[in-house]
Amino acid sequence: MKDRQLPQSGVRKMIIERDAQPTIDEQLVRLEDDVRKLKVEFDIYFNGSSKRPPYDTKGRVETLIKRLADERQLTYAQRYQYNSLVARYTSFRDLWRRTVQEREEGRGAYAQREKAKREQEAAPAPERTTFVCADARSEVPTVKSLYDTLVEAKRRCGENVDDFSFAQFHRMLTQKTETLKERLGCERVRYSVQLEGGRVQFKAKADK
Repeated sequence: MKDRQLPQSGVRKMIIERDAQPTIDEQLVRLEDDVRKLKVEFDIYFNGSSKRPPYDTKGRVETLIKRLADERQLTYAQRYQYNSLVARYTSFRDLWRRTVQEREEGRGAYAQREKAKREQEAAPAPERTTFVCADARSEVPTVKSLYDTLVEAKRRCGENVDDFSFAQFHRMLTQKTETLKERLGCERVRYSVQLEGGRVQFKAKADK
């Protein structure tokens, strides 16, 4: 049985398809996507969700950057896009390099975050401060104590309380108290303020 041979035109078509290279625009799109992907992978690594830095992806990005740097047919617009992507990558790369070094040496912002995390994990469970309101409209001292406790907790968590006035809080709590009393079928509402996981927990429940 004789081997079937492709027509000469078919052979030429296969060679052209095999040797076809992505266009410059396609390579620029790929470079932008890979830089974005690399940033995500480094963020995942620094957050502790990955044990190994994404050096493979980094190598592919740098290979593509070098390939385009040698491209002589870049138009002005393509050269501008290329330079912008390289500048973005260089900025990211320097930041990643410093962060990796700080992580390995146990210093810098990463070390401070890790220290704060360890201290928070080792600290005893935060105390919960509670207040009971039956008529928030008239129980101004109780509401003021609750407000002061909540403001202090927010400040300790780094929250901005400049626009959080007592008058605003008093109106809100009065309405909330009456709504909860009606919905829960109770005469008093117990409010609690607690710091947990670096955030303020402000909760309300029926006081039975």
